[in-house]
Amino acid sequence: MADKLTQTQLVAKLAEGAEITKKQAKAVLDGLSATAVSETKKNGVFIIPGIGRLVRQERKARMGRNPATGVAIKIPAKKVVKFRIAKAVKDAIVPPKAVKAPAAAPAPAKKAAKKK
Repeated sequence: MADKLTQTQLVAKLAEGAEITKKQAKAVLDGLSATAVSETKKNGVFIIPGIGRLVRQERKARMGRNPATGVAIKIPAKKVVKFRIAKAVKDAIVPPKAVKAPAAAPAPAKKAAKKK
């Protein structure tokens, strides 16, 4: 498996691609993450065009079960954050399967002739 891209490597790539200094690229990256946090807190959603959206969701309270003891427990309501990737990005990373044409329905089986 290839090594993951570190923050330093990402900043260097952004700086090289945009022809700016690494310090400026880091400031842009920090600004983007700060804006994402504040907008998601305020509006419940932050969209990065062409990449995806950061969404805050409310989870309802529900009943669960302690796997060790089997005792039913109440799980309280809470807020969670999810990232929903854009369809174009998903299709670029994992191409969709080709849709096969539906096969023709098989001919009905012939009934056996009755013996007399």
